[in-house]
Amino acid sequence: MILQQILRLSSIFRSAVSIHLRRNIGLSAIVFNKAKELDPVQKLFLDKIREYNTKSKQTGGPVDVGPEFQKEMNESLARLRRMYGEGDLTKFPEFKFEECGGTAPTLSAL
Repeated sequence: MILQQILRLSSIFRSAVSIHLRRNIGLSAIVFNKAKELDPVQKLFLDKIREYNTKSKQTGGPVDVGPEFQKEMNESLARLRRMYGEGDLTKFPEFKFEECGGTAPTLSAL
């Protein structure tokens, strides 16, 4: 009986220690990975994204597109305006909700 309790406690202890070690090793790997320099492919990828970001801010839109892209964009916007009405289709719509002047129903009204 005592032997069974000892074995049960040892298995619980082992699983707790195992989970604790796995979590610490996983966290340590993340910390060490951030501490060291990025690998060359990751660095190149991030450099290209940053370069595209600066170019798109300078041009105010998509980078390295030709006149055919602008033509297709205008045609698509015109088609959408015909289907859904006027308005600026390049902006997210603004919603205005008005407060209800009534009162909330009570349980006695039901």
